[in-house]
Amino acid sequence: MSALRGVIAAIPTPVTSEGEPDLPRFLKLAETLLAKGCDGLNICGTTGEATSLSVAQRLGVMRAAAESLPTDRLMVGTGAAALADAIELTKAAGGLGFRAALLLPPFYFKGVSVEGLVSFFTRVLDASGIGIYLYNFPQLTGLPFKPDLVRALVKARPGRVLGMKDSSGDLAYARSIGNLGLGLDIFPSSEAVLLEARAGAFAGCISATASLSADSCAAAWTTGDADAHAHACAVRTIATAGPLIPRIKAALAAELEDSDLAHVLPPHQQLTPAESDRLVSSLADARRQYPQ
Repeated sequence: MSALRGVIAAIPTPVTSEGEPDLPRFLKLAETLLAKGCDGLNICGTTGEATSLSVAQRLGVMRAAAESLPTDRLMVGTGAAALADAIELTKAAGGLGFRAALLLPPFYFKGVSVEGLVSFFTRVLDASGIGIYLYNFPQLTGLPFKPDLVRALVKARPGRVLGMKDSSGDLAYARSIGNLGLGLDIFPSSEAVLLEARAGAFAGCISATASLSADSCAAAWTTGDADAHAHACAVRTIATAGPLIPRIKAALAAELEDSDLAHVLPPHQQLTPAESDRLVSSLADARRQYPQ
């Protein structure tokens, strides 16, 4: 099970005004991001609003991606609170040929034991034939992947846990997991780490805001271009200055001249025209400051 490397954009899922995944727009956006230099895409993740989609909707996105996109460049989020849902999604990911699955812990119950979490993950792994990345996002799940849990999971199913996406924002934690000696590839969730990753500290990044700066992220990763890296970091600062998913979708809608890309699922709210205009203006200023 070979691993992904480099710039992985956490791609949003375009949706219709009725709240259904807009598959033609999703595929067009995915093709655009890959063409702009992303090494891979993380579909059906947090930025993809996957936990706001039904299992059937998620499977529909996965099938569309597998039919039209290079699955060896795709990581798919298959985490769910219900074991049966996580098994169904992860098993489907393996059957469709995705490179890897990204699994959140079962996030509803808190204070559960290491043994209980190991049981959850091993049941998912035993029902599927795909390598997984652990998805550490304790701000949302309330269940951090502590070192003893990571060790237990790797020991329980050797070779099946490939690495981790760490969305905690704690780089000291991310480095510590990488230094456990377990052979895991660590992807922080920010393109700010790309130059450090080039030096070997991380496998790259899996970033929502890479969808807005794919060309700059690619240049920073492949050549170490400092100006490109500065631009990518500036874009991230701007995009994260408010509700992230609505801002990313609004920015993409403006960039690709397709207003329907701005649709979001509740509980998110679409930006107002004035909010969108301010965002687009700030992003344009950043591009002028760091031209490619």
